[in-house]
Amino acid sequence: MPEQGYPTARWLLPDGIGELLPEDASRLEALRRRLLDTCASWGYQQVVPPLIEFLDSLLTGAGHDLELQTFKLTDPLSGRLLGVRADMTPQVARIDAHNLKQEQPTRLSYVGTVLRAFTDPLEKYRSPVQLGAELYGYGGMEADLEVIRLMLEVLAQAGVLEVHLDLGHVGIYRGLAAQAGLSRESEAGLFEILQRKSRPDLEDFLAHCDCSESGKQALASLLDLNGTFEVVETAQQLLSHVGAGVSAALETLRQVAEQLRRQYRNLPIHFDLAELRGYHYHTGLVFAAFVPGHGREIARGGRYDDIGRAFGRARPAVGFSTDLKQLLRLGQCDSPPTVKRVMAPAGEAESLLETIRQLRTEGWMVVQLFPGQADEPEKLGCHHRLEFENGRYRVKPIG
Repeated sequence: MPEQGYPTARWLLPDGIGELLPEDASRLEALRRRLLDTCASWGYQQVVPPLIEFLDSLLTGAGHDLELQTFKLTDPLSGRLLGVRADMTPQVARIDAHNLKQEQPTRLSYVGTVLRAFTDPLEKYRSPVQLGAELYGYGGMEADLEVIRLMLEVLAQAGVLEVHLDLGHVGIYRGLAAQAGLSRESEAGLFEILQRKSRPDLEDFLAHCDCSESGKQALASLLDLNGTFEVVETAQQLLSHVGAGVSAALETLRQVAEQLRRQYRNLPIHFDLAELRGYHYHTGLVFAAFVPGHGREIARGGRYDDIGRAFGRARPAVGFSTDLKQLLRLGQCDSPPTVKRVMAPAGEAESLLETIRQLRTEGWMVVQLFPGQADEPEKLGCHHRLEFENGRYRVKPIG
């Protein structure tokens, strides 16, 4: 009889939690290694943040927005609340600010499983394998460009084709909201409306908004400022009166886009000035990569200056992240090289064990039978057999 309160099928996993079988696990590991090597070739050094941290540290600064997604538990040693990471970006910022303390620009990469309390409605799972790269200590647009280029290279190495790049800048919305004199509550309400792209709600909001007509017109224009490169030029004309902050944000957006268009002539670039992903902690340029037929971004990033302030050291920062499991499904990367597999007989003879050890050091996968186990190499995936011949063990092909 099953124990009360427990499911009968003990092999079932929680909703949104999955596992990888040997073939996919091998492909994922090969992809992980390839993409980390790609980041390393650009100068990004790998760090390994902990899976679990004290909750107040994990949710500090940029991590605060992740509170609803974070699994929480009590540490039996200290009695303090712990959190299982739902995003690794704040952890890497802590490493740069508190542990490394370098003055020059610092490039870091990372990869690891994160756990989220709620499933993504499109992806249907809660345990992505997050890979990303962060650049700290340089505030110029050259850093934004480098990280975008690295993101595109990572996607190319993963075999993700037909990438579309989406660009925006949260400084535009921040500047318009400040110019309109919106309260924090009103700014948050308008933010929600823009994320829904709801024109009726926006019109109703502006009808009851206590701000100038020019401010209302500028905010209303955000929903229409999306499309190709001409959107930036149109925005520069429409919003030239708003202030220096908005003008500077638009100019940064224009220059970054022009640089990317020169290097990636076939890369479709889309602009959406009402797209505010990561708005609560991003401070500048934001970007995301999409592929046709997939309803959400496959990689995303942006600038989030001063993220390390909460850890005692504010520095300019820009980075991106992606999910290896998603890339594995969407990419067209090659399968790992076929490993030579040989079946070895059961036994503890010194010459047999030494031959097996030597074969493994040469790159063979050796599966040794147990006493009494059936001699069925095909079921073990082996195409070679280790046989004793003329006083020594030799590898023989099967068939």
